[in-house]
Amino acid sequence: MTLPVINPRTGAADYSIAPLTPAAIETAAASLRSGQRNWAALSPVDRGVHLYTLADAITRHRAALIEALAADTGRAAISAIEVDSAVRTLRRWADDAPALIALHQPSNNPTAIPTITTNTRLVPYALVGIISPWNFPLTLALIDAIPALAAGSAVLIKPSEITPRFIRPLMAAIAEVPEVANIIALIEGDGATGAALIDHVDFVAFTGSVTTGRKVGEAAARAFIPASLELGGKDPMIILASADPDRAADVALRASVLNTGQACQSIERVYVARAIAEPFLAALTAKAKAVRLNFPDISKGDIGPFIHARQAEIVQAQIDDAVAQGARLLAGGQVETLGGGKYLRPTVLVDVTPDMAIMAEESFGPVIPVTIFDTVDEAVDMANSGIFGLSAAVIAATIEEGEAVGICLNAGGISINDGSLTGLVWEAEKSSFGASGLGPSRMGNSGLLRFFRRQAIIRQSGTALPLAAYSEEALAG
Repeated sequence: MTLPVINPRTGAADYSIAPLTPAAIETAAASLRSGQRNWAALSPVDRGVHLYTLADAITRHRAALIEALAADTGRAAISAIEVDSAVRTLRRWADDAPALIALHQPSNNPTAIPTITTNTRLVPYALVGIISPWNFPLTLALIDAIPALAAGSAVLIKPSEITPRFIRPLMAAIAEVPEVANIIALIEGDGATGAALIDHVDFVAFTGSVTTGRKVGEAAARAFIPASLELGGKDPMIILASADPDRAADVALRASVLNTGQACQSIERVYVARAIAEPFLAALTAKAKAVRLNFPDISKGDIGPFIHARQAEIVQAQIDDAVAQGARLLAGGQVETLGGGKYLRPTVLVDVTPDMAIMAEESFGPVIPVTIFDTVDEAVDMANSGIFGLSAAVIAATIEEGEAVGICLNAGGISINDGSLTGLVWEAEKSSFGASGLGPSRMGNSGLLRFFRRQAIIRQSGTALPLAAYSEEALAG
């Protein structure tokens, strides 16, 4: 059986994948486990040498990977960024992992008993399973996989069936590094394939929707394995009265519509102080109308098509619902079919209310609903409403003023005087609040350390106590 894959620029099914059977997944998992024993036995430095070699192999396959990603996503420049970022990430963890692992494996630690000391060992999970989404296919397949490899784990990845074209060129690059080829595999398949994967791994990392994330978490619980869930968001931006309205409009636009808004850290709600609302909305509307679609030339323009046509339908339904309930469109608002692809120009909405779907549900499209507020407390309350808590942003005249508001927001990553910085800055650990996720941070040192279990080696250098030391008489005395 094969599954057709749709080209987002043409609407045509011009590619196909062959989902693995449950038996084939089990075989692949067993093979990876076999290879992992030797991989884990290598020193972190030696593993890093092989990760550097893999980075070089990916660089050699750069053109093929960009071509595959562009065909899958309908955008070119960000596809190149994904490939180059993968290379940098491999080199980063190759460089950083040895010292970080050493730091967290202390030895000869004293205890309350003078003759007893401890060592700590970091033991990697043997096989990490990764289920990744379609919006940044390569980045989100490797953001968990690379640190897991650096930790000493083997990795089995099931990318989205919406954007699977990069699998084959990436596996071709991996095949050029024998030391890595037997401890990482990417498999083609759909939701059933991902579900089957969970039964054969020791740790699962999932990026995607809340609905599917709940299913993954439940399946992981039944399998009694840990799960790292990075889920959706409805990220708010608060623009204070002290902010420059034109600059704020620049930030709000980019943070909302980059990658056609198809990013979990996209700004999807904007709250602006009444004192600057009029100039802000005028600037935002003008800038939104000036955004260029990358049609018909993929190499020109600012935003591309919806990667998944179903998402275009969801966003259009949210817009139509909002307008039917009294919201006003200042820009955009209508999905266009161009060359078979689904495009939406940046859409600015005002007079929105909290009960509208576009204010409560994740949109995942280039839509900017704007609400005017009178007090900062009111803005914070509105920003903190809803089930999500992935990230947020505050724009103010100074960093100090913005941060004073930012720490009141229920979200894991707060951008000050910018937006969606969690997509650029990976060094800072953050948690996903609310329904936006569970598990340790994939950012910062935790991005690596979450793939280890801690083993305590407790050493007695004196004489072990005999049973008599615990007799009734000895304890009573």
